Amino acid sequence: MITLKLRKIGNSLGVILPKDVIERLYLKENDMVHLIEEPEGVHLTPYDSEFADWAEAFRKTNHKYRNVLRELGK
Repeated sequence: MITLKLRKIGNSLGVILPKDVIERLYLKENDMVHLIEEPEGVHLTPYDSEFADWAEAFRKTNHKYRNVLRELGK
């Protein structure tokens, strides 16, 4: 577990990723990352355009069929 401090960046807040995390995720300046909200917290992963397309399709389907999915989940 890594503890990061929120810092003001313009009108927003941001975090500085440690060097070992940047290297492990093969990130470089101006790369994009996904921040995925999960019940336990958030998950940060390198940006993948195929995953982004899948996630958007899932979001739309999940919203449209939320009642059916809720019943199937019982």
